[in-house]
Amino acid sequence: MRILLVEDDQDQLEPLTAALKQAGHIVDAAENGETAQWLLGEKTYDLLVLDWMLPDVEGVQLCQHYRQSGHGSPVLLLTAKDTVQDRVTGLDAGADDYLIKPVDLMELLARVRALGRRSPLWTGDVLTVADLTLNLSNLIVERPGCDSLQLSSREFQLLECFMRHPQQVMTRDQLEQALWEWGAEPESNAIATMIRRLRLRLQRLQCDHWIETVYGTGYRLVPKTDA
Repeated sequence: MRILLVEDDQDQLEPLTAALKQAGHIVDAAENGETAQWLLGEKTYDLLVLDWMLPDVEGVQLCQHYRQSGHGSPVLLLTAKDTVQDRVTGLDAGADDYLIKPVDLMELLARVRALGRRSPLWTGDVLTVADLTLNLSNLIVERPGCDSLQLSSREFQLLECFMRHPQQVMTRDQLEQALWEWGAEPESNAIATMIRRLRLRLQRLQCDHWIETVYGTGYRLVPKTDA
């Protein structure tokens, strides 16, 4: 999933971002509400994780504006406010869930998995193309007759992108926009390097040749039946 995380405390922002990325998510991290508002106008998110107390636009206000704009992706509020009235205020603003600080990372990831199933963009915990399956909850890819393969977060994100668009040619720019976080600047050969590494990993499943190079354009995933 692509997640917008808004937290003004760097001591909390960094570990939360790292944990979400390690779980295979693409995270756009913002430190203030103004930046978050701009990002919400530029990108589509599967999930929003918003700190309530921000220096400019509070997380509950971001949530309200997001809902008023007609967006339906789930919203998780992070806050030290723990009275019943606070919870009611957050839920009435359109939040789907509420997590009290200090945040336990394992609980955060569990809440994110649960909320991801509510996203209008959610299509299930497992992606399947031909006889190749990718488990979105544990980053494991499988094929009958082969050992299961545990992917790194970047390998997972790349394969997920291809499996969501089988047979479709993906340009380098499209892959960079899909896989890199806001503000990140990939090196010029980053996509080619990632493709090479993923192909090497997929040799174990005898489907590395499924990822075809379309010279001058990009890459595509084409399932084969002869492997």
